[in-house]
Parts: sequence; C-alpha cells; structure tokens
Amino acid sequence: MPALEGKERHSAIRDLIIAGLSEEIMSDKELHIETQFIHGGYEPEKTTGATQAPIFASTAFAYESAESIENVFAGREFGYVYSRLSNPTLTAFEARMTQLENGLASLVCASGMAAISTTVMTLAGAGDEIISGASIFGGTYSLFDRTLPRYGITTKFVEATDPEAYRQAITDKTRLIFVETIGNPRLDVPAIADIAKVAREHGVLLVVDNTTSTPYLFRPATLGADIVVHSTSKFINGSANAIGGIIVDAGSYDWSHARAERIHDYQKRAGKFAFMAAMRSQIHRDLGACLSPFNAFLMTTGVETLGVRMQQHCENAQAMAEWLSADSRVEETRYIGLESHPDYGVATRQFGGRYGALLTLRLGTRERSFTFLNGLKRAQILANLGDVKTLVIHPASTICREATKEQQIQMGVTPDLVRVSVGIEHIDDIKADFDDSLNKM
Repeated sequence: MPALEGKERHSAIRDLIIAGLSEEIMSDKELHIETQFIHGGYEPEKTTGATQAPIFASTAFAYESAESIENVFAGREFGYVYSRLSNPTLTAFEARMTQLENGLASLVCASGMAAISTTVMTLAGAGDEIISGASIFGGTYSLFDRTLPRYGITTKFVEATDPEAYRQAITDKTRLIFVETIGNPRLDVPAIADIAKVAREHGVLLVVDNTTSTPYLFRPATLGADIVVHSTSKFINGSANAIGGIIVDAGSYDWSHARAERIHDYQKRAGKFAFMAAMRSQIHRDLGACLSPFNAFLMTTGVETLGVRMQQHCENAQAMAEWLSADSRVEETRYIGLESHPDYGVATRQFGGRYGALLTLRLGTRERSFTFLNGLKRAQILANLGDVKTLVIHPASTICREATKEQQIQMGVTPDLVRVSVGIEHIDDIKADFDDSLNKM
C-alpha cells in the first residue's frame, strides 16, 4: 500500500486514535447521561451479537503480511499491534468515556496516577512549569512536588479556589494548570469556568481531575476544561476490583499554540488529535503504563451502573452530613452540600444540586479519631474511595503522611480529620454504625 498524504494520512491517524468509533455511536451524546452510561460508545459485537465488549486477552495481533504490519506501524492503516499500545477491549472503554465526558478521544492507563503523569510528561519537560491547586490528593501532590522536579518540571501550588492566584502564577514557562473538581480531602470546589477563562486568556491548557464528581455530577469540558482525567479505580469502577485511569481530550485546545511546542510535530500530522497521537505513540508507549484488557472490561461493566450508584451516594452523603453536623460529638462536619460550606454556592451551580459521596469529620484529637475508626463495624478502614461500601481513613497518618505540616494545612488535613466515602448501604445502617462508634470515643 503506498504512503498516504494529507487528508488520507490524517484520517488513518484519526482511526488509530479513536479506533473506528462510528458517527452513529458519537450521536448518542444526545441521550440522557444515565442512558449513555449503559449504551454509550459501544454497539453489539457484529460477529456474535455480544452486548458486552469481549475481553481480548492477547498480547499481540497477527498480520497476514509484512507489508500490512509495516503500514500499521507507519500510521498508514489502522490496526492493533501490541496490547501495551492498544487493544479492542481498551478501545471499547475509551469510546464510552470519551462520550461521557463530551470529548474528542481518550487514552486508558494503568491507574489514575499514570493518567496524570502521562498527561504532564506529554505536555511538559525539563525547564517547564505547571500550576496546581494546593488542596489536591496527596499522591498527586507528591508527584508534582517531589518526583517531577527530578525531571526538570517544577510546580507552583496556589489556592485552588482563587482564579486570580492562577493568573499571577502564569509565566512563559507554564504548560498547564491542574485542578480537582472536589479537593481531596479538603473538599473545596474550584469554579472551573473562572479558572478556564484565566487559562484561555494566556493560552494555558487546563487539566481537570474529575474523579470525585464523575460525569454524573459534572462534565468539565462543558465549562472549558481541555483535558479531563480520572482514577477509574474509584466511582467509575464502583466495586473496588480493578485499578485504572483515563485521559480524555476535550478537543478544545489549539495544539499549534507556542505553549504546546513539545507536540507540534504531531500537530502537523494529526491536527486536532495531536495530543492523543503524542501520548499513544511516544510517552504511553515508552513508559508502558498500560491497562490490562480484563481491568478495562471491569471498568466498562462498572460504569453502566454509575448513575444509580452516584444518586444513592449523593443522597446518603447528604443525609449523613446533615445528621453529623448536628451531633455534639463531632467538632466539625465538612460536606459541600451543607449551606455552611464556603463553596456551597459554587458546588450548587457546578454540580446541579448533587454533591457527591465525600465528607470529612473533625473529632478533636488524633486519639479520638483512631478510637472512632477502630470502633466501626461495617465501614471499612482503607485507602480508597468511590466503592459501594462506606470507607473511612485518617489522612494525616496515611495518604498525606509524607506532606509537611504546612502542606497538610493547604490540603485541609488536620491530626483529628477523618475522611468518609459514603457508600450505598441503607442509610439507617450507616448511621447506626457511626453512632455506636462515636459513643466509644
């Protein structure tokens, strides 16, 4: 097959990135979000009629001729080569998440941290800077504060909810702004549209971690986010049986901009798909943070019930927050659905009156917090969130333990803080478990 030029080559690269996602499937974006969770981005397999995407447990994919596989490697034809790069089961999950986040294309990764690191390392290199809200997840903070500087990428941390702080931090070296939709565990809520406006004014790309809110509450691309990332291990999966992450390109950024000079060569070849092409054919390929087909299958299956799960998460968390905020045994209850929360107005506008599953409690001292955690019978003490089960953890001694005291304050972490990921059990049973344990303090 002769080399393709111009529009033909662009089409081949496009097919490689979105793996033949049909226009009919893309039109499903007009469906309600609950329906998209179930039907989005996938049609029954044509050979067998299977309604679930099959698990293609194959390391590599055979070709009938040397010329055929050469054309795929050269980007002249679409095809699967090696599951570290792509796989039909991964493609099915990518297609669904692309649709759910109103995106252009997606790339799945081995974890949420892999999604973040792959995004940053595609866009930035030695000598570049990124800006991040200071109240982010401890693992992400460590990546930005301790690991990336080893490779010459520095991070400026700013007050997450202050758009002007991002503006003041921008320099000629800035390559992206990173923010979480709901800070974990501070539970602050940045106004994404306001931060996106600042980013647009300076040509800076905005990356939004939507893990804690999910597409059910919020689609960051609708308010100006350029890239959306998830730890799909959390609410997307829902059952805590698989680790994964995803990167969604909203299709809104101009990759010819000077701040994207590291992928300009891909922009010339792949146009609006430059970011995805750069990740898949270089950073993702070379670093190898790939998702297994089995985990992709579990994620695709899990997302089907996201709507009903998130609705119950939100209802239970709201009820727990209102109950605990009136309890004298608890010094402070923080939940973005409480009118006392400083970001309640932003959260209400941004999330449409649904406030997610996370809340935090301050119980006075570290010792009282440990006593409370140890007294729970059904809520589980572990380092995860977004499970159907109610989960609890003491952030200062676990997920934020490597941070300095000053950094912990920025994250909203105090020695007596307990983070709760409210599950979908019957609300009376969750309350009873907490009530018994609070009585033991």
